[in-house]
Amino acid sequence: MIAGVDEAGRGPLAGPVCAAAVIIGGAPIHGLADSKQLGPRARAVAARHIRRQALCWRIGWAGVQEIEEHNILGASLLAMRRALSGLSIPPALVLVDGNRDPGCGLPTRCLIKGDKRYAAIAAASILAKVARDRYMRFAALAYPGYDFARNKGYPGTAHLESLKRSGACPLHRRAFAPVARVIANASD
Repeated sequence: MIAGVDEAGRGPLAGPVCAAAVIIGGAPIHGLADSKQLGPRARAVAARHIRRQALCWRIGWAGVQEIEEHNILGASLLAMRRALSGLSIPPALVLVDGNRDPGCGLPTRCLIKGDKRYAAIAAASILAKVARDRYMRFAALAYPGYDFARNKGYPGTAHLESLKRSGACPLHRRAFAPVARVIANASD
């Protein structure tokens, strides 16, 4: 049993980081690709196929406070450990997209661009991205001034302008430089 692991949400200025762990089994799953290469609809369809056909899968999260406490890398690894620990089948091997071992106590291979080479990592990439994007769409209802439904917390021009105009909300990562600058300028 090989589990693929990937995360979504390391680069945004707001929201949690999300990781997924997936054991896909022997049957191919339609629509698998690097989540960044798929549009939102194709990702949603692929995620449905993955959730139905994978032997098991799990989502793990690390919130904004944990990002502040552990830094974004530490929080990403924490989310990965949470996803892996929730799998109903213990994997014999963990394949992680990237170059950092999450420290899950299982045999692990770290693979740069692994989501392009291994179906289990591609599946994890898709599930993590779909879950985090959904979270940010709901966050947009609670914090309507930031357009989280569209920007997902990433630092585009419109998001940075709304951050300057409205200040930081509870979902903003205060240790990230653009947010810290806005907070510092507001206190001057």
